[in-house]
Amino acid sequence: MPDLLLELFSEEIPARMQAKAADDLRRVVTDKLVAEGLVYEGAKAFATPRRLALTVHGIPIRQSDLKEERRGPRVGGPDAAIQGFLKATGLARIEDAKIQTDPKKGDFYIALIEKPGRATIDVLAEILPVIIRTFPWPKSMRWGERSVKSGSLSWVRPLHSIIATFGPETEEPDVVKFSVDGIEAGQTTFGHRFMAPAAISVRRFADYEAKLKAAKVVLDPQARRDIILADAKQLAFAQGFELVEDPALADEVAGLVEWPIALMGSFDEEYLTIPDEVIRATIRNNQKCFVVSDPKTGKLTNKFILTANIEATDGGKTIIGGNERVIRARLSDAKFFYETDLKTKLESRLPKFEQIVFHEKLGSEGQHIRRVEHLAVEIAPLVGADKETVRRAARLARADRLSEVVGEFPELQGLMGKYYALAQGEDPSVAAASEEHYKPQGQSDGLPTNPVSIAVALADKIDMLVGFWGINEKPTGSKDPYALRRAALGVIRIILENQIHLPLVDIFTTSDIENFLDIKSARLEGPRLALVRLEEQGGLSQGNVERLWHRLVDKTFADAVVEEEAKTAKDRVFDLLDFLVDRLEIQLRAVGARHDLVKAAFSVLLEDDLLTIVRRVEALGKFLDTDDGKNLLAGTKRASNILSIEEKRDKRTFDGAPDAGLYNLPEEKALAQAIDQVKSEAGGAVAREDFATAMSAMAKLRPAVDAFFDKVKVNDDEPKVRENRLKLLNEIRAATRAVADFSKIEG
Repeated sequence: MPDLLLELFSEEIPARMQAKAADDLRRVVTDKLVAEGLVYEGAKAFATPRRLALTVHGIPIRQSDLKEERRGPRVGGPDAAIQGFLKATGLARIEDAKIQTDPKKGDFYIALIEKPGRATIDVLAEILPVIIRTFPWPKSMRWGERSVKSGSLSWVRPLHSIIATFGPETEEPDVVKFSVDGIEAGQTTFGHRFMAPAAISVRRFADYEAKLKAAKVVLDPQARRDIILADAKQLAFAQGFELVEDPALADEVAGLVEWPIALMGSFDEEYLTIPDEVIRATIRNNQKCFVVSDPKTGKLTNKFILTANIEATDGGKTIIGGNERVIRARLSDAKFFYETDLKTKLESRLPKFEQIVFHEKLGSEGQHIRRVEHLAVEIAPLVGADKETVRRAARLARADRLSEVVGEFPELQGLMGKYYALAQGEDPSVAAASEEHYKPQGQSDGLPTNPVSIAVALADKIDMLVGFWGINEKPTGSKDPYALRRAALGVIRIILENQIHLPLVDIFTTSDIENFLDIKSARLEGPRLALVRLEEQGGLSQGNVERLWHRLVDKTFADAVVEEEAKTAKDRVFDLLDFLVDRLEIQLRAVGARHDLVKAAFSVLLEDDLLTIVRRVEALGKFLDTDDGKNLLAGTKRASNILSIEEKRDKRTFDGAPDAGLYNLPEEKALAQAIDQVKSEAGGAVAREDFATAMSAMAKLRPAVDAFFDKVKVNDDEPKVRENRLKLLNEIRAATRAVADFSKIEG
């Protein structure tokens, strides 16, 4: 089967665009081939700083012939319809059509259209110019004399040549004849810009790749990346050091060179007084170089490794010297910034946050910091943290954002706060919170584990969520400009992986009031908020949220304002809780849990403790995998279905305790006794959060439920007996709700 070789040789392709461009080239070419009926065996694309290349193998030599029957108008139909049919099918006269009989609708004309397949090379000559002209570069340019003409080629950088060959591997391939903006497709490319700039004539992919390598070009970006890392590691090892690996930098550098050569340089040891992360950021960001560590201490040494794109005649001395001069200057700046920052206390930076807008509807950064501080103090005892330490940590956690080093290297935000906090003698927990309260920033990111960091991290994320919910800036569809989904998943991961019981409705309500007070007053004055547990008011309910809101709001505001806000507060709080539970479902589904079990667990007493929900779900899943669980689920659903039908028919519910005096059959008495026992045992186990024991207690219902449905006629002819039996069924539903709402479980 023939292969296609395509190369687009350019002045330059920026490293950040190469991977996507290679993937786009493979995708658009193969999509076009398939659309033309040319199914291929495989395709692979490559990119270097000056070329995009594609090989597609196993393409048919020509398209298949097509035969198609097209149904036309009815025999004897209007002349206009017949003429349109002839034009559409290419028939010269209607007598050339066949007649087909439809038993119901009569006779119809049928045209047999035969379309011979074209040679693949002709198809390629047609589609490739279109692909090149419409290639989806994020940014492109025009150049030269042709750029003034309408419709001239727009490319990422000037396009110099095109290779396009097609043919079997055992034969001399043909050139696909086409041109784009005066550039004729051919068989010529060019090697390394400096070491082998002469033209190279190639035929097929194996020949192309081998000749490029001989001309000092490694075509495969993964191969260049492997060479860079292997040579850099070997160079460091030879000096008794270790390479500090940086996968993202390795990818970027592989896109900057066609012939990678690793070289080692050094800088003055005085710069090692700067934190390692600042040295690494300085060298990485400015010169795209790797740093090196001492395996004995784990600290950075005064060495770095650069990747050149040429085999220099002086062994790389000039290249190393140039990089050393730039790095020396950049490290000098970084050292000055760091030492300047150390002269300024973190708290002295806080007033400047009053002039920085957090969000136009949510106030300044200073207000956000105060809200986080107050909320973190409320969370502190729930996570085992000292309130005053948490207060201090929350106040200083973002202060490094206004430092010189973070201004230069934003990616060091938080980390520099830790260094500055330690330097000014803060508690290590306060320093750690500066770095850890941003975590997690992604699914694979680590979590804060120190209780102080946990309190501040939760407060920061919850204030974000509650605040943006309050101004109705919630995520919609794929749009999430404030990364609220990430914040919600962060809250969930921190709670679950640190095994924290957190009353979210309480916390959300307290935060909601904080936001209200911040928006209504420039300064938060008057009595501060005190967290009131909703459990003390009789459990979770929307009414309790409203009452809590009334109790906590600063009474300096008009009662009418408070009344209006309280009505909407409960809706915001519970809508946000629903959002978190939805995120929790996604999280649990990712690890194989069933979403319906989350719904079933959440529906019980409107649970807002995510850790409890997850433990219920885990225990419920294990229980439903047993025969007892499956049969009890079936019996419970049967009871619920009967109740739903009868409640709809009678237009009433069957609440209330059954009358034991109306039990006529032993199966009724046995079920009632089993329900009483299960309520007691399961209820006690749930109160202790021993859900495994609760499920074991639930299993005792199974034989009594099975026997009841086998022997008892629910809709007895005697109305009182019927009502009593329906109440008994309702007791089954009520008993199982001690652990979950079985009606929401699928299956």
